[in-house]
Amino acid sequence: MSDSPATLRDLLMATTRTLRKRWHERIHPWGLTPHEHRALRVIGSADEPVRLGVVAKSLRIVPRSATEVVDRLESRGLTERLPDPADRRAVCVQLTSDGQRLLTELDTARDADAAEVFTRLDTAERAELARLLRKLTDEHFGEAHVGKSVAQANECP
Repeated sequence: MSDSPATLRDLLMATTRTLRKRWHERIHPWGLTPHEHRALRVIGSADEPVRLGVVAKSLRIVPRSATEVVDRLESRGLTERLPDPADRRAVCVQLTSDGQRLLTELDTARDADAAEVFTRLDTAERAELARLLRKLTDEHFGEAHVGKSVAQANECP
């Protein structure tokens, strides 16, 4: 088997697609779309309410679409809108207690799914994979970028 950059890229992309497809299948019982789950994660990762524009940017969708995603979450009692105290034109959003409980449940399920996938590797293989992926990520983005959410940088005051 080749270890060319093209082969490595394709293997990494196939692995990512596999993880994503498995998660999309597993999220179905909760009645959420992947965008809704990602929006919950963005909103829930901040210590303070976040602006709708931050949700849009994090999901890489237009603000109107983010509004629709948050509307669906709000209709289920998972999020609530708040005025931005620093800008009357801006709207912030935060998780409700039901939203936080659901996000915790989803994160637990997602972690269990990842564990199921990665148990095919022994402890040493998982450590080596993590080391290699960190090396590739750190080299491209820089150490400070890894793990920092967009929401943390754009919370409502």
